[in-house]
Amino acid sequence: MDLELRHLRVLCTIAEAGSLTRAAASLGMTQPGLSAQLRRIEAMLGGVLFARGQAGVVATPFGELVLDRARAVLPGIDGLITDTARMARRMSACDCVRIGSVGAPLLGQLVLAVKAVLPDARVTTRCQHSPVTLLDELAADRLEAAVLGDHPDQRLPHRDGVVLRPLATEPVFALLPASHPLARREEVPLTALLDEDWAAPRPDGDRTREYWSTVCAAADRSPYIPYEAEGRPLIELVRAGLAVSLCQATFIEVPGTAVRPLAGNPLWYRHVLAWHHDGPLARHGDDILRRVTAGYRDTCAAAPAYARWRTRHPHATGPA
Repeated sequence: MDLELRHLRVLCTIAEAGSLTRAAASLGMTQPGLSAQLRRIEAMLGGVLFARGQAGVVATPFGELVLDRARAVLPGIDGLITDTARMARRMSACDCVRIGSVGAPLLGQLVLAVKAVLPDARVTTRCQHSPVTLLDELAADRLEAAVLGDHPDQRLPHRDGVVLRPLATEPVFALLPASHPLARREEVPLTALLDEDWAAPRPDGDRTREYWSTVCAAADRSPYIPYEAEGRPLIELVRAGLAVSLCQATFIEVPGTAVRPLAGNPLWYRHVLAWHHDGPLARHGDDILRRVTAGYRDTCAAAPAYARWRTRHPHATGPA
């Protein structure tokens, strides 16, 4: 039997687990099967690698020598496998483009833009609430492009190899039950909204809740959020009259809800497109950005509350 990379991975797993039983579970093997494989590796290398005891296993001096060499070799091999696989995918015909998105209105526009520049590509999508998760997947080459978002003073972190192109900055609006007294106003003071029960997404990597709380703290108030929800469940809580919430300006009112600007525009949201700088979409980046921007303008026009706001604020491009 010749020594293989998988044998070195087995040895490293045993050393990290400190137990053949735990290592076997991690490797998806039986404990007797792993013990037999370890004996074969030891016979091949010519020495005992681990001393067995009631508390588990500990590397022998001979085993430490082998482990030191294995730990030096494996990262380079893993990097070689990752880099060559990435390069092979990019050198081959781009037959599949993977797109990620946060809860924003641009996913459809991005898919259409990709199909326009790569008509033969098969496009797949997946959504996450946190833009940081999608950013990490872009950096790890598990996505080709993504629709992301952030807030003032909470910009998306830098990731090597990922291009971030801001597309638009828009105000955050109030989402109200249609029967709520505040829905009769053209604009809603944030302080008035803070007198109500809120529904909001749970705190996570996108820091939205943190941003909302920071802005509300300027009014010496904090939103009371008894309902943690997102998407359809959040809308249903608002429709039922149980809570108010905040939404993107491009949110389309559904029956039973009302979308209203916040007086003074205290909260903002920035839409960002991202792609890998040497991925299959890199050379089409400017064209894709142009197409998605045009689609975003159509989306703005289709959102009545935002369309009215833009008429009153034709030159507003972000927080003062």
